[in-house]
Amino acid sequence: MNFLHFDSSIIFFAFLLDLLLGDPRWFPHPVVIIGRGISLGETILRRFAKVKTAEILAGMILAVIIPVSAFVAVDFIIKLTSHIHHWAGWFAAVLLGYTTIAAKSLYAESRKVAKRLSVGDIQGARKELSYLVGRDTQNLDGREIVRGLVETVAENTSDGVIAPLFYLAIGGPPLAMAYKAVNTLDSMVGYKNERYLYFGRASARLDDLVNYIPARLTALLIAFAAFVLRKDWRGAWKIMLRDRRNHPSPNSGYPEAAVAGALGRRLGGLSYYGGVPSNKPFIGDEHGEFQVIDVKDAGRLMITSSILMVLLSILIIAVLGQRCVN
Repeated sequence: MNFLHFDSSIIFFAFLLDLLLGDPRWFPHPVVIIGRGISLGETILRRFAKVKTAEILAGMILAVIIPVSAFVAVDFIIKLTSHIHHWAGWFAAVLLGYTTIAAKSLYAESRKVAKRLSVGDIQGARKELSYLVGRDTQNLDGREIVRGLVETVAENTSDGVIAPLFYLAIGGPPLAMAYKAVNTLDSMVGYKNERYLYFGRASARLDDLVNYIPARLTALLIAFAAFVLRKDWRGAWKIMLRDRRNHPSPNSGYPEAAVAGALGRRLGGLSYYGGVPSNKPFIGDEHGEFQVIDVKDAGRLMITSSILMVLLSILIIAVLGQRCVN
């Protein structure tokens, strides 16, 4: 099945399924399987990685094997079901494509924390936030909880929604699943700590590479979404250009800066990770204190950006398909 010749309804219905179903607990999510594969691969490869150079090489092998395996597995499933029936292949493509997108779960989980906060349940809000972010949450006040939510929604608008849609558009579900594998690798081994400094280096660099275009595209889409929602789209554009590099990640600063500008809030600053302080550069200008409504606004920016990306993806598929035909 060549997705450049295939109906762009795959991406439309995959996104629609995500909006309707989100990430139900009963559904066997491929990312869980990918995560188990990463754990198994790490266990096996570390047996042969006793020195720095060997760790780097082992990490490189893992960073190749996992995404390639994800791509091959999804491609095989779609081709196998397509041999059964054309529509069986289409349904498999839609279902697998849907599992790479996380728009509804991102919106729902962030709103869950915000609702706890809005009724004064700060302990509950801290606990719920701890499931979404890597920073310490046990001592955060209401404003810091909202900041954490806005930052994670902004960053995951790229990683969890726009990037998968982008790779769905240019390579179908196999490439989108390979992207999710890279993203999962980074979240599991891409740390700069004693255990993963060398072993996780290749995964972290690969994640930076595959997110290069999607992160910048996300910032542009957020600015357009701000215009559609009558937010400060000029501010989104201005802060994105000015503060996009005020982040340890080469990519995350782009969507965070666009959201900060659209909402008139200042992101970044002091956070704690495992009790260790991390003082990140500020992103955006402070035009008022964080409020619970900011979480809803960030979610609306994410959903609107996602819809714009679906429309853009359909255009990309049409253009690539036309070139393939010609």
